[in-house]
Amino acid sequence: MHLSVVIPAFNEEKRLPATLQKVVAYLNQRDYEAEVVVVDDGSTDRTADIVRGCDAGKVAIRLTSHPDRGNHGKGATVRRGFAESKGRFRLFMDADNSTTIEEIEGFWPFFDEGYDVVIGSRDVAGADVVVHQSWHKELGGKIGNLVIQMLAAPGIKDTQAGFKMFTGACIEDLLPCLHIDRWGFDVELIAASRHRGFRLKEAPIRWVNSPDSKVPPGAYLQVLSEVWKVRRLRKAGAYDR
Repeated sequence: MHLSVVIPAFNEEKRLPATLQKVVAYLNQRDYEAEVVVVDDGSTDRTADIVRGCDAGKVAIRLTSHPDRGNHGKGATVRRGFAESKGRFRLFMDADNSTTIEEIEGFWPFFDEGYDVVIGSRDVAGADVVVHQSWHKELGGKIGNLVIQMLAAPGIKDTQAGFKMFTGACIEDLLPCLHIDRWGFDVELIAASRHRGFRLKEAPIRWVNSPDSKVPPGAYLQVLSEVWKVRRLRKAGAYDR
């Protein structure tokens, strides 16, 4: 398996069908073996039925969920998807398709150069933010990023875009030492990757804000509280193991 695409989903019956259609269409045109792993994070709508009914062609598509079928958060859900995927490269992307699967075309050269992690960024040269978030969300994100850089991810201009790709070897190494279940998971991935010596590249992406975004305003505060937890975990040696 060359590429695994992990999509965390919580009550995504409206947005997921178009996203799956585009992902599957793209992967069916590639000359490598690929799979899509959708992780249902306790949805109460038709999310699971949509995945089961998806015509994926030659692409393997799988639905998985947490054992108790409850809502565990983005971090726990992406971790489960990564743990159940098999690809030599593993991408996770948002169910709203804010950044489309085609953007990985710009990632492959960095892996060819020896990078282990490529994170999609809206704030580096070459990025194209077609539809912006509301001004207060963007301001909160910029202020939050300054704190994140000071405490856990120096030099990374955008830790929160939901489009990140890893080598399978990197993910297998990281999974046992990841702890953050919700919105601060992206920061932990970056901090743990660096701590364990993996090479990381921030790459520009095209991003279209979804008007139906499910990221609540309070998520920014939660991220910052979890950044402190990442800092404490690192000092305690959690990422040494």
